[in-house]
Amino acid sequence: MNGETITENPAAAHEFTVLLSPTRRGARLARLLTVAQLGSWGFPDERAGQVVAELAANAVLHGRVPGRDFRLGLTVRDGTLRIEVTDTRAERMPATNGGATAPLAETGRGLLLVAVLADRWGVRTGPTPRKTVWAELALPTS
Repeated sequence: MNGETITENPAAAHEFTVLLSPTRRGARLARLLTVAQLGSWGFPDERAGQVVAELAANAVLHGRVPGRDFRLGLTVRDGTLRIEVTDTRAERMPATNGGATAPLAETGRGLLLVAVLADRWGVRTGPTPRKTVWAELALPTS
């Protein structure tokens, strides 16, 4: 499916999912939608916006399959924001071991930034051909 489809689950007040085109525009829109959605829920968005920007950029750069969208999911439960970005290139897994990036490389630091900003992050595969990179951020208590 191409184009954007936004879904909110009214039964779960803090759940948001959107399909986005695997383009730079789609990645930028993922961050903007995250900031807007978290703002409407009354949660801080700065760290989350940056995490989404990195994960969406990776989905567009490394997970792009022509004609297939990537999915952004936001869920807030028990004081934790879970961010999920799903693409359809399960065979291209990100390095989760904190592998070193060449000092002068122009790319390769996105997941290092996610690791610093998020409390936890990881990758899961399935159903075929999908993979989901997720990150969790503890939300401040009021």
